[in-house]
Amino acid sequence: MRVLFIAPSRIGDAVLSTGLIDHLLRCHPAARFTVVAGPISADVFTRMPHLERLVVIEKHRYDLHWLRLWAMAAAHRWDLVVDIRGSGLAWFLRAGRRAVMRIGPGPKIVQLGRILGLDPPPLPVAWTAADDRARAAELLAAGVPIIALGPTANWTGKIWPPERFAALFRRLAAGPLRPARAAILGGPGEAERALAAPLLAALPEAIDLAGRLTLPEAAACLARARLFVGNDSGLMHMAAAAGTPTIGLFGPTPADEYAPAGRAAVAVRSPTARMEDLTVEAAAAAALALLRLPSAA
Repeated sequence: MRVLFIAPSRIGDAVLSTGLIDHLLRCHPAARFTVVAGPISADVFTRMPHLERLVVIEKHRYDLHWLRLWAMAAAHRWDLVVDIRGSGLAWFLRAGRRAVMRIGPGPKIVQLGRILGLDPPPLPVAWTAADDRARAAELLAAGVPIIALGPTANWTGKIWPPERFAALFRRLAAGPLRPARAAILGGPGEAERALAAPLLAALPEAIDLAGRLTLPEAAACLARARLFVGNDSGLMHMAAAAGTPTIGLFGPTPADEYAPAGRAAVAVRSPTARMEDLTVEAAAAAALALLRLPSAA
């Protein structure tokens, strides 16, 4: 079985879509996949099983990137084409079955499940390799609870104040998660490093992983954490997919649609659209409830 999977361009959406691939792999263990992704989200798929080809497409003027993709894909007959972008390309390819994303109501994970008629929708997964897990073991020592913090986001309106992250960590580390250590993560590039810098300055003893990891390495590190707390971001979705207890912090973006999806994941909402109005107390209470721990000191 040959599958063409046209993945979302953003990391968070790409992570959420991995549940569909995982479902197909379980139903068709011999399936071979060609995945099409943008340069930002491609790393989500590099470790997935049965990946025959990963096609990274850069945007071009006049949507010429879609024409180039069609020229590549039209040379084959596909048993299944899954188009998360809803591009319409699937209808111009030889395929036994086509499943195309249609925007609708409900959580994004539910919208994705509808593509293949799955209810409940499959949870996302995070694929890692032995090298990724070995790197995580080097960076995060065993035996000490790790609280992973994600203080960055793709726009400033989604960012919880860094002093709140520091206060939350200190409250948990001095109480029910003693003697926890913080690990601070962020995406690649100078902009992400700049967003993480205030929290790194506030917690100088933290493990600095901001911008230093590939996505599979980040997933392996997150899988070793006792808890992740972060803004609405691709990293938040990666933490939930890795199986880490995950607290997603929301203000201006719709938590009903983009809440983290995982075995132990919750969204904590600001009472307003302002992240500044989300309190440390609210985040701490959610973390303790998720971990089923007694109240922090």
